[in-house]
Amino acid sequence: MPATLSFSLKQARRLALAAQGFHGRQPPAVKALHVNRLIERLGLLQIDSVNAVVRSHYLPLFSRLGSYSADLLDQAAWSSGRRRSLFEYWGHEASLLPLSMYPLMGWRMQRARRGEDIYQQLARFGREQQDTIRRVLASVEEQGALGAGSLSTREEKAGPWWDWSAEKHALEWLFAAGEVTVAGRRGFERLYDLPERVIPASVLQQPLPDEAEAQRGLLLHAAEALGVGTEKDLRDYFRLNPADARPRLAELVEAGKLLTCEVAGWRQIAYCLPEPKVPRKVEASALLSPFDSLIWERSRTERLFDFRYRLEIYTPQDKRVYGYYVLPFLHNERIAARVDLRAERAAGRLAVHAVHEEEAGLDDAGMLALALNLRRMADWLGLEQVQLNCQRESAGRLRMAMVQIGCD
Repeated sequence: MPATLSFSLKQARRLALAAQGFHGRQPPAVKALHVNRLIERLGLLQIDSVNAVVRSHYLPLFSRLGSYSADLLDQAAWSSGRRRSLFEYWGHEASLLPLSMYPLMGWRMQRARRGEDIYQQLARFGREQQDTIRRVLASVEEQGALGAGSLSTREEKAGPWWDWSAEKHALEWLFAAGEVTVAGRRGFERLYDLPERVIPASVLQQPLPDEAEAQRGLLLHAAEALGVGTEKDLRDYFRLNPADARPRLAELVEAGKLLTCEVAGWRQIAYCLPEPKVPRKVEASALLSPFDSLIWERSRTERLFDFRYRLEIYTPQDKRVYGYYVLPFLHNERIAARVDLRAERAAGRLAVHAVHEEEAGLDDAGMLALALNLRRMADWLGLEQVQLNCQRESAGRLRMAMVQIGCD
């Protein structure tokens, strides 16, 4: 086995930031090609329903590419014909993935059909309610793209989000099993159809790799997207379980497709692709979605950036530390601040409810970069005003920076 590589923490950060698409210039005008290339590089975008600023899957592209038309992502994800380049499935939670990765998810769909690696309640439904599942599948076959609301036979008012109808359970089971896929969305509601009416034939006709080959493929995608990562980092990217990931990692190392390495301050052994290229520096400033692949594995974020981050949406208001919907602010090679944001669309403004600098703080250039990012985000969202609703010292400095860039 070749000698283990060693990286300083700064080098590991640079590897990670470059791998995640934060190294290099933003294009002057973002086109479909840029969107597709970036998603191929990242491997997936996590979908989340929270709309405090904008739906989460739109933000990672803005953080890396700058202002772009959200229609580009909508067309890639949910249009018909040649413009579709993505599909929805369980990647890292609910995700948009490149069509090129569809065969790598076949083993997961097969396991779902057997009731494996899915929620216990859904697995039980699959065992006990095949008649309902077949009836719902027949409706999709006959009628085309359908949402759960179109099929529900329940008469009583639905309760909390988990209080699903039988038809909703059936569609979720069929989706996990790969027997239906997402053709589009109505608002945020999924519309399901048969894969052969959504996924290109050239993709569906590809031979499916076996489980081990597919898992190795996913781990290699994760290694490319992360730059450097521990076993947990790599398997978490596509939600592989330890029993699957550990032997596959060993096989990849044995084959020379992954190298073991050490990162200063990390207790665990790490992995990277052969011939890693560490940038001399990374200059990037970006507001990050809470579900951005750079930071979604919270223990990795702490190891890599010394940044402890928890989303406080579901925390009672009086127990929140930083705010309801807090976006980390990446400046150069540090996560230097947190900003509690809300898009108040009816009022035409991006509201800044709190600004919290990390211990090292933001220098004047960093605060100016934050002001520019907020102004650009407001412009991207079609909001005329950036309104500062906080009184902290950091907010005072931010207010001065906003004036500097011409925002009164």
